[in-house]
Amino acid sequence: MTNKLVLENLKHRPIRTLLVVFAIAIQVNLMLTLVGMSHGMLNDFQRRSRGVGADIIIRPPNTSVLSMSAPSMKEAMVGYLLEQPHVSDALGVTVHNMEGFLNSATGIDLKKFDQFSGGFTFKSGGAWKTKNDVIVDEYYAAQRKLKVGGPVTMMNRDWNVSGIVESGKMSRIFMDVNVLQDLTGNTGKYSQIYLKVDDVKNVDAIVDQIKALPAMKEYPIYSMQAFTSLISIDNAPGLRPFLNVIVGLAVVVGFLVVFLSLYTAVLERTREIGILKSLGATPGFVISLLFRETIALSIVGSMMGVGLSYATQWLIATLIPASLQMQIVYEWWPISMAVAVFASLVGALYPGYKAARQDAVEALAYE
Repeated sequence: MTNKLVLENLKHRPIRTLLVVFAIAIQVNLMLTLVGMSHGMLNDFQRRSRGVGADIIIRPPNTSVLSMSAPSMKEAMVGYLLEQPHVSDALGVTVHNMEGFLNSATGIDLKKFDQFSGGFTFKSGGAWKTKNDVIVDEYYAAQRKLKVGGPVTMMNRDWNVSGIVESGKMSRIFMDVNVLQDLTGNTGKYSQIYLKVDDVKNVDAIVDQIKALPAMKEYPIYSMQAFTSLISIDNAPGLRPFLNVIVGLAVVVGFLVVFLSLYTAVLERTREIGILKSLGATPGFVISLLFRETIALSIVGSMMGVGLSYATQWLIATLIPASLQMQIVYEWWPISMAVAVFASLVGALYPGYKAARQDAVEALAYE
């Protein structure tokens, strides 16, 4: 009987009910979208790092896993590392950040890259033929609406797209390493060096061996497995506090939405509450009634928010696949729902208290 009364109350004010549900859905979708983008972008960076096929990665001094300094490693270092025991191959690349660390141009020696990583899988077109040619991945091509043979403007100059490749190796934009070095004033310098070893079972020992070299003591050196494991939310500067702030804002938004809605509803339902009290309803019953409405609204809103997260993922993948990546993080579903329900119940406390305190006679006389 009580649940039927709750349902009828919600149906009696359909516009307000829908607005509250939609506001809670936006709150849940905001949390799931930001968490999904955090995971999606880091996992994409992780996937592209692994796609090179390297066993060890060496980066310039004073760089972290997710930050890159200016190219400072001389080309001769590649030859030096190839002379070390158990190192079977080495590849130096120059990276120029254009739209953040997840969207950059990478300069490579195409023949060495093919030998080292197995080469690109071309969706269309092929390798560059002139110094003005670039290769882009499928996501960058889709976002910029690029075609093979067409122009693309980057770094204040026009380029020709010679090929479009499958995503998953290192970067989204590739050009001849000498061209990129000259353009950025880093002639003869690499941003990072990838190594292959003769036996991957001994990769950690080989990393220690290279770290012990006098010339390599200042360089961050990782096995690729260790490097990719460090690409996480907890290791991204400021990302964890940012997510905590978003959850806090979601609680505040949920509280305000439900508080304003239920406070207005209590005022509108003064006579209804008076009738219930005159029929013997206790303050606890009135509070329970409002809380049940709140829980129903927050659950329906949370479910809608989860559904909206799929729509958001589709929009990102369709409109800006090269700039942002979003994945559905299922473990955040119960977290976002719990946050929505908690915020809603907190928002319902004062309206529920006010309704429970109403005098039945005054409520019946209320116009």
